[in-house]
Formats: sequence, structure tokens, C-alpha cells
Amino acid sequence: MISRTSPLRARIVSGIATLLGVAIAGAAGAQSAGGYHVAQRIPLGGEGGWDYIAVDTARGRLFISRSDRVMVVDQATGKQVGEITGLNRGHGIALDYATNHGFATSGADSTVTMFDLGTLAVLKRTVAGVDDDAVLYDPASKRVFTMNGDAGTASVLDPASGQRVGSIDLGGKPEFGVTDGAGKLYVNIEDKGEVVEVDPVALKVTRRWSIAPCEEPTGLAMDVAHRRLFSVCGNKTMAVSDAASGKLITTLPIGAGVDGAAFDAVSGNAFASNGEGTVTVVHEDAPDKFRVASTVQTMAGARTIALDPKTHRVYTVGARFGPMPAAAAGSTGRRRPPMIPGSFTLVVLEP
Repeated sequence: MISRTSPLRARIVSGIATLLGVAIAGAAGAQSAGGYHVAQRIPLGGEGGWDYIAVDTARGRLFISRSDRVMVVDQATGKQVGEITGLNRGHGIALDYATNHGFATSGADSTVTMFDLGTLAVLKRTVAGVDDDAVLYDPASKRVFTMNGDAGTASVLDPASGQRVGSIDLGGKPEFGVTDGAGKLYVNIEDKGEVVEVDPVALKVTRRWSIAPCEEPTGLAMDVAHRRLFSVCGNKTMAVSDAASGKLITTLPIGAGVDGAAFDAVSGNAFASNGEGTVTVVHEDAPDKFRVASTVQTMAGARTIALDPKTHRVYTVGARFGPMPAAAAGSTGRRRPPMIPGSFTLVVLEP
């Protein structure tokens, strides 16, 4: 029998504690380094396509743009609690808590719908630029910016009135944009494989740089603390660039059909949502060292993404599709197989 005070017992207890500590640290490390899984698949249904998702951290809701509306979904229950109607090819959503206003872009009619974040009532519709797509609110300049793909511009709106107050020539077709919250915006230029830096007060482009071999960059996310930009690209690439120097750092492989990106400042994980039905998780081991940590199966068409910085949950949406009609199969135009009615689904990923 081992005595309570024996050196052997002390060494055994110490060894067990060490092993437990290693196991706990390993589990925590696995989570921080990309150990995500699909926790829920919530059927939402409804007709029409979809695009961006925005997280309302103040009220625990998701805003999901559809072809002609924005669906508002309660994060806790997964139930739809409202909608904003009147869109025509809906795209992006931006939220400004200071004015209690939300903004949704409508690419087919080049408008922005301003709505009340509390009641969801439509307050104003403003003409932005041709093919307005992504939209963001910048807290430094207190302005809203739409990325107008076909126009090659960003329209500038006053978030209080909803009025357009300016325009910026971006020198190419913009896709997603991000703010550093301290006086700079960064925008992917899809047709040139570039990132541009924008001064949101002076309303002008201040720098631009190539992120080749990235082609057709769409989604964009930022590690603000380390000035790192994550551009996701149509040739199955994530391009990481340095916003301070304007130089490409590295590229990493992701899935096909990507459109959305996100970054979690707590875990150091960057995410690429791929329309093929996967999310690629890239871990930032150090500001100049990145690796693909995992690939999570989602569902077909789940190409956009949103991160909740409070819960670290990741959200994407997809659907099930039927076969391509024979008449469309040989078409050279951009055609998609028909969505199976009622199959539109919210996919929730957790660490």
C-alpha cells in the first residue's frame, strides 16, 4: 500500500495532472486550430436564391438576403421572426447600431433599402450604383459603402438619412469590402485580382496591390490586430496579404465555388465558404504563418458565410438541387440546376 505522503504517490499524482493538462490543452488547441463541426441544420424553406448573411449581435438575429427579400432569423430558436421585402436580386446587408438602421442592397435595380433594426420597417430606398452588391458600415467615417460591381464604384450613404453623399471610382469590379475601424477600407477587385485601400473620409483610393496568383477574388475578411487580409478566390485559393505593406504573404488551397470569408480574432481562424459544399478553416499560427486546419462538409450552394464574434459560431446557407433540365444542359449561359422546393437550409458550425 502506498502511503499518503510517499514520494511515489506524489510522482503518480503529478504525472496524472500533467497528462490531464496535456489532454485539456490539446483539446483546446484542436478547437482553436480549426476543430469545427456542423452542429445544426435548420430548414428555413422559401423560394428564390440567396447571397450574404449578417449577424445582429445586439439582438441575436441573422439577416439572410434572398432574391426579393431579407429573412430575419432568431439565432436561439432558428425560427424566422420577420422579413424586409421589396428587394430585386438581394445581395448584402450592413447594420449601424448608432442610428438603429440596417441597409440591404438590391443588384437588379441598383438600390439600397434602409430599414429600422427594431421594427424591420422599410424607411427609405436610395439609388446607389449599377449592380450594387456587398455593403458595409464604417464606424470611423460613420458612412455606409456599397460595392457596385458593373459600375466599378463604391457609393457612399449617410446612415442617418439614407441619402447618397458620394461615389468612389475603384478602378475595377469590386466584390466584398472590409473596414479596419480606424480609417481604412479594403476591397477585393474581382476582374483584376487586386486589393484596393480606400480612405473613407477623403473618398479616394490610396493604394492597390496584386494578390496573384489569386483569380477573381470575392469574399474578404481581416485580422485587424495583425493587419492581415484574407481574400478568397475563384481558382480555389485563399490569398493572405499584409495591409500595412501592401504585399502578398502566402496562398492556401480552399474549395471550389467560394464567395464568402470570415475571421475570428479570438481563435485565429479564417474561413472560406465554398459552394461545392465545404468550409475551409485556415489557422493563423503566427502573423506570417498559416495552414489549412480542417475542411468541414456543409451542403451544396453554401458559398457565403457569417461569424458571430460572441459565440464563435459560423453560419452558412445552402439547398438541395434537382437535375439540370435537358434544354439548359447544353447552354453556354450561366445556368444552375433547379432548387428543390423547401430545401433552403441554415447550417450552423461550432468549434
